Amino acid sequence: MPRYQNILQTIGRTPLVKLNKLAPPDVNVYVKVESFNPLGSVKDRIALAIIEDAEQRGTLRPGQTVIEATSGNTGIGLAMVCAQKGYPLVVTMAENFSIERRKMLRFLGARIVLTPAAAKGTGMLEKAVELAAAHGWFLCRQFENEANAAAHTRTTAAEILDDFRDVPLYAFVSGFGTGGTLLGVARGLKAVSPATQIVAAEPDNAQVLGSGIRQPRDGRGAPLASHPQFRPHLMQGWSPDFVSRLTERAVDEGLVDRIVPVSGSDAMRLAHDLARREGIFAGTSSGATLAAALDVARHAPPGSNIVCMLPDTAERYLSTPLFEQIGVDMDADELALSHSTPGYRFDDVQPVAVQPAVNAPAAAAATADADAGAYVDEVIGTNAIVLFALEWCEFCWSVRKLFTALGVQYKSVDLDSLAFQENGLGGRIRAVLKQRTGTPTIPQIYVGGTHVGGCTELFDALVDGSLERQFDACGIACDSPASIDPYKLLPQWMHPRRSA
Repeated sequence: MPRYQNILQTIGRTPLVKLNKLAPPDVNVYVKVESFNPLGSVKDRIALAIIEDAEQRGTLRPGQTVIEATSGNTGIGLAMVCAQKGYPLVVTMAENFSIERRKMLRFLGARIVLTPAAAKGTGMLEKAVELAAAHGWFLCRQFENEANAAAHTRTTAAEILDDFRDVPLYAFVSGFGTGGTLLGVARGLKAVSPATQIVAAEPDNAQVLGSGIRQPRDGRGAPLASHPQFRPHLMQGWSPDFVSRLTERAVDEGLVDRIVPVSGSDAMRLAHDLARREGIFAGTSSGATLAAALDVARHAPPGSNIVCMLPDTAERYLSTPLFEQIGVDMDADELALSHSTPGYRFDDVQPVAVQPAVNAPAAAAATADADAGAYVDEVIGTNAIVLFALEWCEFCWSVRKLFTALGVQYKSVDLDSLAFQENGLGGRIRAVLKQRTGTPTIPQIYVGGTHVGGCTELFDALVDGSLERQFDACGIACDSPASIDPYKLLPQWMHPRRSA
């Protein structure tokens, strides 16, 4: 492997993988696994291309804010590119796209402006245009930007042609959103292999291309309104409520040989099949594209080679219907497996012996001593709220989240942190706390010098009102505790067991 100068140099050159179980036995179906791009989708390619094209043209100034309307993947790719190159990024996105996309964007430093779901794709696009004009930001215009399609001609199509330099390619199958993949790859393939069929897949309940009805546009060429055949559908990133200019060009240039409608149920079924039968972790739009590719394969001559685009990873869809039936708790079969041996079971009432940590001499030798006791007295005496905690304990973080929600200041004594490792101070303080509270567990919370208890005792005190009374007695002001359900702050894996 080469040594790369930055993450952007790793974009592209994604693998082409043959399906061994899902395809007809006499036809070779290969999938282009775009999740191998650094941010997990095909849109990494166009994000880099659009920004570099704007830099070369001088339409993007150093430090200028970049803005784009996106269902998620283009925005995530842009967030990576902008982070590496030093551009602030704002993304407009319809509120109904998956939550994990929002979190990824914000994790990468982007700001998100949500638009009403009822306004559909045109709403988020018009909001981006509005914001760009008002603030002087660079608008990427991915739905019409030729740099989008050119990136796929230069990279994606070239990679596919290189992989099939010694054998003919019967068909290339792709969905379309911006139309950049469809147009760019079609141009590249047709220029070298005119016999290769270009197949566009779209939702069966929103056949904007299959209808043959042109997209209504205003005098500037922008979508005038939603396409009359558009209906809400399952495939995020596919077929917005308008036909993009790039998609329209692919049709007008005679590059699209066939349009295949795909149902949402087939899309989800094949995304699951890809994972469970081929070991390929891909999203709903990938399952939908594969459904169209398999339809093509069923009618293809024996020995045909077909390439199917898999645009992204299934991790983009954790909060969508794709994962609705995927549980987090043990099902009956898994419980039976757990019960098939005697140890480490949730219904086992016998305590499980825990071996001491190998490199924890301080914990092993922890004794209640005067210095540690004096420290505990001092910190409790000088702080209204004290949290004795571990740095990365989930229950300690639950307590921190509650104090943040209440808007109260507190002192966190992180016993396993570097500051408390010298002379085993953290372990010695734990020994003092165990001696005084009668419990070895962490966290332990004190309010006004009085011991409240651990995480759940604190939450119970909030619910029964005693914590608020304790705050009042100590002169601690807090924000509306009645509006907080503290148990929702517990680790997610606890919620089903608590409700049970």
